[in-house]
Amino acid sequence: MALTLAITKIGDLLFQKRITKGMDGKPITPVSLKIPVYQRPYKWKGKNAIQLLDDIVEARNENKEVYRVGTLILHSNKGMFDIVDGQQRIITFSLLLKSFLMLLERHEEMAFLDEKMTDNPYNVQNISSNFRAFRRRIDGIVDQREKEGLFGYIKDNCELIVVITDDQSEAFQFFDSQNSRGKPLYPHDLLKAYHLREMQECSVETTERVVKQWEDMDQKSLSSLFSDYLFSLKKWIKGNPAPTLTEHNIQIFKGITRHADFPYAQFFKGAFAYAEMVNNSPMPYVSGSRNLKPFQIDAPIIAGKPFFDYAKHYFDILMDIQNNDKYSGYFINDNNIVKTLDLPKYKNGKGNTIVRLLFDTTVLLYVDRFCPERPSKIDLEMLDQFVVLAFIWAYSLRAQYYNLGWPAAQNYILENNDVYNSFNIYKAIAGADSPVALFGELADRIAPLPMRKGGKEIIKSNQSKDDIDAKNPDGVYQNYLGIFKQYNFIILEKGENNDEK
Repeated sequence: MALTLAITKIGDLLFQKRITKGMDGKPITPVSLKIPVYQRPYKWKGKNAIQLLDDIVEARNENKEVYRVGTLILHSNKGMFDIVDGQQRIITFSLLLKSFLMLLERHEEMAFLDEKMTDNPYNVQNISSNFRAFRRRIDGIVDQREKEGLFGYIKDNCELIVVITDDQSEAFQFFDSQNSRGKPLYPHDLLKAYHLREMQECSVETTERVVKQWEDMDQKSLSSLFSDYLFSLKKWIKGNPAPTLTEHNIQIFKGITRHADFPYAQFFKGAFAYAEMVNNSPMPYVSGSRNLKPFQIDAPIIAGKPFFDYAKHYFDILMDIQNNDKYSGYFINDNNIVKTLDLPKYKNGKGNTIVRLLFDTTVLLYVDRFCPERPSKIDLEMLDQFVVLAFIWAYSLRAQYYNLGWPAAQNYILENNDVYNSFNIYKAIAGADSPVALFGELADRIAPLPMRKGGKEIIKSNQSKDDIDAKNPDGVYQNYLGIFKQYNFIILEKGENNDEK
């Protein structure tokens, strides 16, 4: 394992294909920069690019002899140098220098500009728009000597600190530590890099297809899928609290590698391989059977390409569950309970956000355990029954707290408080052999909420009975407590009864 620290001028790196000075004081050459397929798209916008140029102009005006513009981490791989970290800045400097070359009518070559990038809309749009922004800005410099001087300063005075290693894992460790000290890197980005390293035996075409599938998913939603849903579920199923997902606890998603040969690893790898074999054969079509689900939330993940399939599988299921459109998806369609929860007043606020997450995670776990990829009428009828119970469980918590925070929610899940319906529903779902068995257990554990007990108010609501009963024209309750009343999960005060209309 070799590790090299170096410093390079931007001009040397991009025009001369060399790193200016290594640890021995000598240049490193030739340096052919490559963008590996695991890299994220080029996401710098025009404001980021122009800010970089403004910072350089300011440094030059302050007569800074050297202006350090960041760190570049490279993986030395068979004579090529893969950019592990620093891609955004290197592409931006290439566009900046190319703009100067065109406006100064020079013909120096930059081989890096010929480097192939993935066919991604971010790459296409941002590269072209940033190049135009640079040209407009540089063209606005009227004095030709000023333009020449700035071009020379960028080439000869702007420097990068370079870390070079021939060990890919070590390169990513540097990458992780660099980002943890600056702007936090999403844990799902670190997982992407890790699992791409487990795909070394896959073809370039397969890897590019996997990366494109990953990048085509909304990245904010993908981050939430891992941190808010899958990570929390894996913890709660085992009866543990769910902390924040960070780079320090992502091991839970690293899974079983191709080299793991323990009996449990062989079992899960074999089960995944069998499901893949059956689903890619004519067997389901010929026999009329359903595809086999190769994933379960509470099972270990298989590292490499299966991880990306796993992410896409649960991303699609969660989007389906959260979209109540009548004609879209397979699981939640035109559900009146979800219509109430989708009202704007229940979309805002920390407490509402928490209980909606509890509701969605219970439905996600139920679908994962009991619903096939293409559910039958009976499957959907059972799911509708579960949605009622999931709602009552999750929103019993909301009904008992004016101000709800995560500590109270975690205690509610883990049965660490004495509020009504506090129990670990996730353990119950994961431990049930069938929906019928699950419904039996939930019927014993989910109790109606009394309005008052011993003079103490149980349901924290300033809504009147008329407000609770009010419905929209399509029959959807305007107050979530109306659903409690509809399904007889609320005990009204003396003088009222649950059947009043």
